[in-house]
Amino acid sequence: RFFVNFPSAKQYFSQFKHMEDPLEMERSLQLRKHARRVMGAINTVVENLNDSEKVSSVLALVGKAHALKHKVEPIYFKKLTGVMLEVIAEEYANDFTPEAHSAWTKMKTLIYTHVTAAYKEVGWAQ
Repeated sequence: RFFVNFPSAKQYFSQFKHMEDPLEMERSLQLRKHARRVMGAINTVVENLNDSEKVSSVLALVGKAHALKHKVEPIYFKKLTGVMLEVIAEEYANDFTPEAHSAWTKMKTLIYTHVTAAYKEVGWAQ
């Protein structure tokens, strides 16, 4: 859904930036591998919410890699976490209480705040 809603984000992925068909993207092994890494990082953050140093460290690594190596504009993190929140709310509609929505909204903000701080730390200017 992220790439359907924000097709400009595909520019950062040489393996599937020319794919137009959402089903083809969904079947892409490279995209699936990247999605697993994203969810693994989010899982690490969730598991370590009581360890602010670990959370900062994980998200700083993500931010720095995306700023320096991949040259991804930081706004895409806000867009991605927004799409993730939409999908979670839809997939788990019966269990997605106002409290769960609030918690995921805080997580979305936490991710974006830490990642953009890492961008600033490395002197991102674009």
